Amino acid sequence: MLDGHIMLGEALEEFEKLYIQKAFSRNKKRISHTADALGAHRNTISKRVNSYRSQERRLHSNPLNHKPNPH
Repeated sequence: MLDGHIMLGEALEEFEKLYIQKAFSRNKKRISHTADALGAHRNTISKRVNSYRSQERRLHSNPLNHKPNPH
């Protein structure tokens, strides 16, 4: 635990997510190119990217996660 806020496992997961998303964008959202750039298997990157997309959809579809528009 660091400063009582985040566990190492959570920090590593978040780093991996950001790292893969950045590489995915830099490789024009091409799974194979991203996998090659990261030295990972194509299926691994595909599963991770699909998982991140699912997480985002769940966040955006849950009305409890929407913040009111201040305007």
